[in-house]
Amino acid sequence: MLLEVKDLKVSYGNIEALHGISFNVDKGEIVTLIGANGAGKTSTLLSLSRLSKPEAPTVKEGDILFEGKSILKTEPHVLIQNKMMCLVPEGRHIFGNLSVAENLQMATYGRRHDVGHDARTSELYDLVYDLFPRLYERRKQRSELLSGGEQQMLAVGRALMTDCHFIMLDEPSMGLAPKLMYEMFRALKRLNDQENMTLLVIEQNAKVALEFAHRGYVLSTGEIIASGTSEELLSNADVKKAYLGG
Repeated sequence: MLLEVKDLKVSYGNIEALHGISFNVDKGEIVTLIGANGAGKTSTLLSLSRLSKPEAPTVKEGDILFEGKSILKTEPHVLIQNKMMCLVPEGRHIFGNLSVAENLQMATYGRRHDVGHDARTSELYDLVYDLFPRLYERRKQRSELLSGGEQQMLAVGRALMTDCHFIMLDEPSMGLAPKLMYEMFRALKRLNDQENMTLLVIEQNAKVALEFAHRGYVLSTGEIIASGTSEELLSNADVKKAYLGG
């Protein structure tokens, strides 16, 4: 088991956002957390990424295990360097005044500079540009001039440049036209298939998320109310009624 969340309770001040949730992600899986706004999806990812307040909530109870060891006291940069975990946050948070290539380069500084670092960096550029050819075409362009879809591609590409093997994505389809949304999910599926990338995806578009994930969990007001394979959740009558428009 790669990631195990055990009875996690987190809060923002006196407001509890997660009420003891438990779930797991195995190596090589795509797992999605679905739910309405305010369900606790982003709070979950912020807790996993070990960001400090005020960005992330405070863990009150429970534990987060990665490769069998607790990461509750692990700093974010250590997660990237030693645990190979990376977060693609909601809202992209790219550096608008930098070019596409400069944004990607910024992500390489958090990596270990071991023997072969430069060669690996070159391989990662090739991976990003092969996955998102439009980024290569616009590599010298200021990133604030990119379309919303292109900025989301850049946010994912920046995560890949850290050389992480486990990527958490917060609403990767937000604000994207349907064509670009499916293009993004096809790219993520390709990363899983060809690079054995493990993905934990938070997504409000439940149908699309379940169509490409292996398993899913349904969050509602800070609690997990359903879980199963994607096929099981897609055919679950309660899930269909509440989240799939049927």
